[in-house]
Amino acid sequence: MNDWLEVTVETTDGEMEALAALLTMNGAEGLVLENETDFKTFLEQNRQYWDYVDDALLERMKGVARIKFYVTDDEAGRLQLARALRGIENPVSTLPLKEEDWAYSWQKYYQPIPVGEKLYIVPDWERGKPVPQGRTAVYLNPGLTFGTGSHASTQLCLTLLETCLHPRDSVLDLGCGSGILSIAAMNLGAGRALGVDIDPKSVDVSYENAALNGIDPSLYTVRAGNVLSDKALVEELAQAGPYQLVLANIVSDVIIPLSAQLRRYLLPGGLFICSGIIDTRANEVEAALVKNGLAISARLERDGWCAFSAVLE
Repeated sequence: MNDWLEVTVETTDGEMEALAALLTMNGAEGLVLENETDFKTFLEQNRQYWDYVDDALLERMKGVARIKFYVTDDEAGRLQLARALRGIENPVSTLPLKEEDWAYSWQKYYQPIPVGEKLYIVPDWERGKPVPQGRTAVYLNPGLTFGTGSHASTQLCLTLLETCLHPRDSVLDLGCGSGILSIAAMNLGAGRALGVDIDPKSVDVSYENAALNGIDPSLYTVRAGNVLSDKALVEELAQAGPYQLVLANIVSDVIIPLSAQLRRYLLPGGLFICSGIIDTRANEVEAALVKNGLAISARLERDGWCAFSAVLE
């Protein structure tokens, strides 16, 4: 089992491209370029997918311009490092990493999470440990994608879900991510579930997490696409319905226009649960739900986030 060195070369925005080219020419592989400008551009180009970016993350990226790569922490790796740094006078630092740190150290940050009164979100490597009496386990691989159950918006959605779900309900999960909401619904007794996400990776991830929970694949379906712009997808979802329960842990800018589509998916008297709403936009979302024929049945708030359940009248 090899140990590794994480090598960090400090640079500037203007110098980064030329430095990366020189490192590559010198034989460095697997370069990771970290740049505040690119980070901010990424946020700006994708801001429709979130309302809030953590201040600590913004601060951590402030002024950053650096290139990272990795070599084995042995004689061969140090020779590779010396070759990679030929002709480079930038500040360089190295950080030793154990193989176990490289692959698995992040797992210690994920522990089982009790949510609401009934649910217990469990990393799959904790399988086999006792589940508290009266709680239903939901097994996930948190390394796969977003949606681990730790975020306040997800917990709000799960809390509403466990109080509203009836046995054999059909569920549509819009913006399913890791599949956590629809999988929790199935484990709590839903009859079938269909998940959708704009990220194609979510399809395989949700299916894998569903398999971890022993969900019958004939009762669980996941699709990739944009429910606001893909007419064929919207038609497929409508034909697969109607549903007793529609879930959307997304952002306000998606929930608001989505609320106008809900009659295509929900049964009369069916329930829409939405979360991912920053509290400063909660009243705007509530107004859109009411305008589109939904009656608010519950509103929960936590850590600056808001979630609603609403009945289609």
